[in-house]
Amino acid sequence: MNTRVTPDKSPPLLSVSQLNRQAKSLLESHFDFVWVEGEISNFAAPSSGHWYFSLKDTSAQVRCAMFKNRNQRLKFTPSNGDAIRLRCRVSLYEGRGEFQIIAEHLEHAGAGALQAAFEQLKAKLLAEGLFESARKKPVPVSVSHLGVITSPTGAAIHDILTILKRRFPSIDVHLFPVPVQGEGAAALIARAIDRANQWQREGKIKLDALIVGRGGGSLEDLWAFNEEIVARAIAASELPVVSAVGHEVDFSIADMAADRRAATPSAAAELLSPDQQEWKQRLQITEGNLVRAIQRKLAAVTTHLSHLNQRLKHPGAQLRERTQRLDELEQRLLLAQKNTLLRHRGTLALLENRLMAESPLPKLEQLQRDTLLQRKQIETAMRQRLQDCTNQLTHMAQMLDSLSPLGTLQRGYAIVTDASGSVVREAGRVSIGDELEAKMANGQLGLIVSRVD
Repeated sequence: MNTRVTPDKSPPLLSVSQLNRQAKSLLESHFDFVWVEGEISNFAAPSSGHWYFSLKDTSAQVRCAMFKNRNQRLKFTPSNGDAIRLRCRVSLYEGRGEFQIIAEHLEHAGAGALQAAFEQLKAKLLAEGLFESARKKPVPVSVSHLGVITSPTGAAIHDILTILKRRFPSIDVHLFPVPVQGEGAAALIARAIDRANQWQREGKIKLDALIVGRGGGSLEDLWAFNEEIVARAIAASELPVVSAVGHEVDFSIADMAADRRAATPSAAAELLSPDQQEWKQRLQITEGNLVRAIQRKLAAVTTHLSHLNQRLKHPGAQLRERTQRLDELEQRLLLAQKNTLLRHRGTLALLENRLMAESPLPKLEQLQRDTLLQRKQIETAMRQRLQDCTNQLTHMAQMLDSLSPLGTLQRGYAIVTDASGSVVREAGRVSIGDELEAKMANGQLGLIVSRVD
């Protein structure tokens, strides 16, 4: 009996990594880019900049990843509960063996991503008060120097220049050329707004206002004017800004941030320029009024001049009249001076007589005579008084001399004093042997008492 050995048909042995890698390759090769719609949950945005979330419907969910190089192109950031559509690749995360999809593009389901981004930015800036009328600057009714920020080849600049040429060609227009759609257009528009304000501040150019805008197009074409950087540049502008984006039905974030919105670029040009025909009519009316006023003034001046001419006399005649009048005034002046002099002389004589009547000279002479008489009387009285005093003094001297001790001494008497100089008036006050002194008229005697009676 022949025995046949059957070769081993068992599958190859794979590692987990190999299995996941092959499954990932199979998934990615089988599926092309697909669109998937669902609701976001478990949204996460770590510091790496990548987004991770789940996309679910009523009965299933799938893990999703959207890397930084893709999500930074979006105009909005999704959040949990948002209904979205994804353009994605089907893949597998080898590290955990999880089935996932890699998003390349994301937009809101229904309204679309651009409209959602528009509404999100509008709500954000509205909450900041960027659209408040209180912060908007007044736009001049007419300008002399206008800045226009738009494409140099677009329909907007053509329409603006056409309107200005028709309405008021003397307006000086300074074009700041920028792209108005595509990648980087918003940043260049914002930079042009900043540059216009900077040049105005530095005196490099003179501007009264700015027009920022472009012609019509789709929402995608107009999107540069829905960027936050453009809205903030418009709000920060020191120059008044008129936004003119698209057609009348188009409404952009730039329109809300601007100081004034114009439905079209042509409407913006009309808003900032006077109508030269209207001005011409007003000037013609003003000119007519001025001519009529000048004519009335000339007629009045002519009439007044004629009247003055009739009253005007020849200078020679006026000079003769003035000379005659001067002579007359001179005579009147001389006569008035003479009369005044005579009147003053009479007054002076009267005052002189009154002064003489009141003169103190006679009284002074009388007083001098009285004084002389009284002086003589006083001298006589003084001499008589002096003689009486002399006689009285002589008499009293004689009486005093008669009573003087010296006179007594002359008559032979003596004054006896003791050793102390006291006059001895009684004999009982001395004792035998006391030394006494006797003063006589012509000398003194020293005495010793030998007997007391």
